[in-house]
Amino acid sequence: MGTTAGAVWGRTEQQDFRSRVRGTLLGVAVGDALGTPVDRLTIDGIREAHGAEGLVDLAPAYGRRGAVTHLTQLTLFSVDGLIRAQVRRDTGAWHPPTDLHRAYLRWAATQRDWGPDERRKEDGWLAREEWLYARRDPSLALLLGLGDETMGTPEAPKNPGEAGAEAAARSAPFGLLVGWEPQLVVQLAVECAAQTHGHPTASLAAGAYAVIVHALALGESLDAAVQRAFGLLAARPGHEPVSAALQHALGAVRQGMPGPERVAELSGAGTAEGLVAAAVYCALVAADVRHGLCLAVNHDGPSATTGALTGGLLGALHGETALPPAWLAELEGRPTILELADDFAMEMTQGPALHGPTGSSPGWLARYPRGGLPG
Repeated sequence: MGTTAGAVWGRTEQQDFRSRVRGTLLGVAVGDALGTPVDRLTIDGIREAHGAEGLVDLAPAYGRRGAVTHLTQLTLFSVDGLIRAQVRRDTGAWHPPTDLHRAYLRWAATQRDWGPDERRKEDGWLAREEWLYARRDPSLALLLGLGDETMGTPEAPKNPGEAGAEAAARSAPFGLLVGWEPQLVVQLAVECAAQTHGHPTASLAAGAYAVIVHALALGESLDAAVQRAFGLLAARPGHEPVSAALQHALGAVRQGMPGPERVAELSGAGTAEGLVAAAVYCALVAADVRHGLCLAVNHDGPSATTGALTGGLLGALHGETALPPAWLAELEGRPTILELADDFAMEMTQGPALHGPTGSSPGWLARYPRGGLPG
């Protein structure tokens, strides 16, 4: 699996990329935070609680405004796993799905343990962030899929009947591997989805979402990004439900004013392909990020997941400065998210300066240790 040669990264390109990485991760988190307070409400329930326009600002959940859920937690551990995969390449061990699985097991430990275990030196810095030890109603599929050390694979997936969108919602970081070929991005997202969501539609929806983010991170339009996803999906058996859902999203753009009914119709039963399609629709019709995210969370379906998926797309498309500053100001975990985003951007653009045959930064290897399974 190839990476980008160093020469491609001029300073302007590095700054643009970093803005898109920050935008993607903050976008996922802010969409998650916006949707969480209304996650299990119908549109009528949302309007009853928040007025005729529905929810248009952050509201309290889990005892504060701006709280995020397991969707953001797992997205951050996806980034951690990707950085560690790059760092481990120097050792000749190169199997990113394994590094991602180890990262997800570190997340699973946060859901069981009271707080960070300082004795586990191989955890790296992210697993020592205390705020990540909050339990935010992770689905049973996540806890079961990561409940032991056996890694689900496409051939032998965990939870083979599970078609929910949580795997897709942690897959935006795969799209930020801008030096990778698009089909490899799809493959990695599909393989990592099978660790918790074994239904082929859930895995392919994660692959489609990741490769749409990938095209956006490379500066393409959202429409072109979706067209690219169609081409890559077509080669894969079982792609029809995902392709059809995305086609439905593109068609809906031309069908009058966007509103909750349209988003609910695209979301369907709340499975992965419907929520990815709804997110694509919200991002396509968004006048700006705030409008797109409000559209994504005001409907009968799972608001936090649709918000997180939409935020990842809008953040990759527009970069961090397009996100509503007042929402970022209250966002739980923002310092951690920014630190991780900048580490990822640095690893992708300047990895050889941090670790390699000629020498490694001890500080970097303490943050992202090469070995180690969670205890």
